[in-house]
Amino acid sequence: MPSIPPPYFPPEWKARADGLLMVGGHLTSDWLLTSYGRGIFPWPIVEDGVEILAWFSPDPRAVLELDRLHVSRRLQRRIRSGQFQISFDADFAAVVAGCAEPRATDSSTWITPGLAAAYRGLHDLGHAHSVEVWQQGQLVGGVYGVALGGYFSGESMFHRCRDASKVGLVYLLERLQQRGFTLFDVQQSSPHLRSLGAIEIPRRQFLDRLGESVELPVSFADNSPPTC
Repeated sequence: MPSIPPPYFPPEWKARADGLLMVGGHLTSDWLLTSYGRGIFPWPIVEDGVEILAWFSPDPRAVLELDRLHVSRRLQRRIRSGQFQISFDADFAAVVAGCAEPRATDSSTWITPGLAAAYRGLHDLGHAHSVEVWQQGQLVGGVYGVALGGYFSGESMFHRCRDASKVGLVYLLERLQQRGFTLFDVQQSSPHLRSLGAIEIPRRQFLDRLGESVELPVSFADNSPPTC
């Protein structure tokens, strides 16, 4: 059986205008940790049943400042109502599976079985984390992402009832602030993310902040209860 080569990525500035930096490579933990440490993320291209592993480093980069999440009054009321219960890393695999479910407007998903397995591997190593949102004992939403030092890359979120994913995001950002994180990466902007407060910054600025944040001696995991 051939051995897997060590991670290799071209310089980030070689990415195309759409952010595509490279195709190929491997979804091992070494490749993923190397990529995230350099501000590169996997985004498989799936068309007509054909899957191509691709890696992206867009410019500009979308981030959500930890103290600038826009929480509407209606969402604040939903949080205070007590109808949702929150946990951290209680069922990472179920959150990834929920995020991988095709959306109503799209029959495919970028979270392929291989990528889902790779994220579960990062979770086993302590580098990927989830927020679960429960209602009457049922998982109704969640968020997951990858953590390196004080950097957190939000990968995906899902909901099965209104606002459940947004509630999870509120608790996630509170957790990151509590634990000393400094950079929350949402990768690429969208109307939905902008409505929550996401902004775009130049890739060079993002990479400078990334280099500082990954060196911070902080950890996502602890036993503190959510306080939102």
